[in-house]
Order: sequence, then structure tokens, then C-alpha cells
Amino acid sequence: MTTYGRAAEESAFVRTYTLTRGRTKPRHLLGLETVLEAGQGRPGPAQAEECEEILALCRERRRSVVELAGRLGRPVTAVKILVSDLLDAGALVVPLTHSYADTGAGSGPSTQMLAALSAGLKRKWPDAVAKWPDAVAYPQAG
Repeated sequence: MTTYGRAAEESAFVRTYTLTRGRTKPRHLLGLETVLEAGQGRPGPAQAEECEEILALCRERRRSVVELAGRLGRPVTAVKILVSDLLDAGALVVPLTHSYADTGAGSGPSTQMLAALSAGLKRKWPDAVAKWPDAVAYPQAG
């Protein structure tokens, strides 16, 4: 590796370290596939410029953590830390899918979804039924 290449690599590392203010772990549990959208809050004045870029991308449309990292050209862990900051500020939110949205009393997964889950689990682990005979059976399961 050339001296220039090594210096550029070290510069990128230092920049990432300062970008996250030395933090190495996000406060929120975020997967690569976690989808985010812009919220009502605003980032703090001390936030990195990348936070504004994240918000601009999420205002266009919902974005996953890994997509944001790719678009910013930053390590996923650094983006997760910035996203955590934005979640704390309410500037980003993790939208709920319709299946899990609070639609009133008794809301939750549908019977059809539970039946499909039960059928899939029975196919994957057929011996589990013998181990847990008290498990709820869904007759619609196929």
C-alpha cells in the first residue's frame, strides 16, 4: 500500500471515530434491514452533517440501515450510531407495518398469520408438537 493510500485509510478511520464521538455501539437495536422514515423531530445542533444527509434520504422515501450506509459510504456501525441519535431526537422513526399497527382493542397478529406461522413451525420442527402438547393449535393451518 502506498503512503498516500495508508494516510487516506487512517483519515477515514479518524473521521469515522470523530463522527460517532468515539462511540462504538448504537443505543438502539437496529438490523441491517431496519426500515426508517423521517419523523417530526429535529436533530440537535451538534449532530454530524451526515445526519442531515440521512434525513434527506429518508424524507424521499423509507430507507433501510444498510441502504443508508451504502449511500453515505460509511461503515454500517457508524450509521447505526447516527441513526440511534436521530431516533432519540424523534427525527427518524421506525414505521410499524400494518399487521402490527395498533388498530384498537384486541389488535395483534391475525389468525391467518398465526396459522401460517404454526404450520411453518410444524414443518420445520415436527417433533416439537410432542414436546409441547399444551401449545395452541390453529385448525386453519395447512
